[in-house]
Amino acid sequence: MRRIFLLLVILLTGFRPQALHAQGEPEDIAAVSDQFQESFFESLKQKGIENYDKAVESLEKCLKLQPNNPVVLSELGKNYLHLKRYKEAYEAYEKASQIEPKNRWYLAGMYDVTYETKDYNNSITLVQKLVPFDDSYKEDLTSLYMKTGQFDKALAMINELNESVGHSDKRDAYKADILKDTKYQGSEKDNLIDQIKKNPKEESNYIALIYLYSNSNQEQKAQEIAKQLEKEIPTSDWAQVSLFKFHLNNNDGDKAVVSMNQALKSSKIDNKVKQRIINEFLIFTKTNPKYDADLEKAIGYVNGDKDVNAAKELGKFYQNQKDWAKAAKYYEIDAANHPDDLETRILMLQAYAENKQFDVLAKKADALIELFPLQPELYYFSGLAYNQLKDFKKAKDTLEAGIDYLVDNRDMEINFNIQLGEAWNGLGDAKKKEQYFLKADQLLKKKKQ
Repeated sequence: MRRIFLLLVILLTGFRPQALHAQGEPEDIAAVSDQFQESFFESLKQKGIENYDKAVESLEKCLKLQPNNPVVLSELGKNYLHLKRYKEAYEAYEKASQIEPKNRWYLAGMYDVTYETKDYNNSITLVQKLVPFDDSYKEDLTSLYMKTGQFDKALAMINELNESVGHSDKRDAYKADILKDTKYQGSEKDNLIDQIKKNPKEESNYIALIYLYSNSNQEQKAQEIAKQLEKEIPTSDWAQVSLFKFHLNNNDGDKAVVSMNQALKSSKIDNKVKQRIINEFLIFTKTNPKYDADLEKAIGYVNGDKDVNAAKELGKFYQNQKDWAKAAKYYEIDAANHPDDLETRILMLQAYAENKQFDVLAKKADALIELFPLQPELYYFSGLAYNQLKDFKKAKDTLEAGIDYLVDNRDMEINFNIQLGEAWNGLGDAKKKEQYFLKADQLLKKKKQ
């Protein structure tokens, strides 16, 4: 909210003692003038120490001497506003404005009151009167249109300001919210087309238009704009984002790879877009396995990016293909970038188990137990690994510790009992082996019921 205060010099030059009766003596005039100034400066002093009630008392003395002094009225407005006496504050500013209609500060005071009381419709009327004094009030007007749900007017003002003073994060956020409603997208498309004609080298307008066309399922038009962008700005990375999708749709893998690599290498493309590109290429690769190597290369471009889960998705891709070595490799990459992602760690342990890398599995699971001591899956994989490595005592101890953390997970409970049976079998205790195998069998039967 804009806060406007009169400078002391303006206050001083604003003192114009009101015309006194012609028959008044010079000594009387001087006495009145002295009394006025003494009371006024007392009000400033009291306001300075935030004693607003006392400031009002002093100003009321001034007002008795000069009832139509706009500076006094404005000061009254300020003090009333501090006291949250909004009606009186507004009336004081309004009277000052009626006396001096061309003084912007009194309008600004009225605006302060309406804004603080959330009377945004009246705020709009006042700001519209302030704009001729200062164009920067258009920013306020934009926010007020947003607050009152006048999104068409807000959008028009945003576009005007974007063109005249450039973009701002706040206005861009407003615009993104407005354009979630499809009824405003048509006018915005027209505006962007017009902006592209005016300035064909401004990349941001193409990007925004491509985004709008894509979101409204007008893919053909999105591709046309992307091609136009590539023609006007051959170095544009954003053009490659749309062209990548276009090439995939045409089943042209070679061209899609070129566009994908350029987009993934770019610092201009945000992470969500990069994630989407890799996910779409993953789907494409499932039916076009000859591009597996290109997929792995693509992951290399975003390996160090903690906001992109591409390696995890690639791990799942290879897991579905039962290529456990590659799955483990990419889960390891993702785990390094996302150390708090427990799901990735468990998937990684599963891949090592499926690939029969039990020595690695035991070390990884034990290290993770130190980090996540309440996760039963980690104890299970550790116990499984030690059983396979014939270290049955270690397997038994780990499994017995982990089973205590199980809560409502029948499948995992079955697996724990099977591995405990294996551990006791390895330790030569046939009775305990049968006990755990029997329990696993009973749980399995309950699951099938």
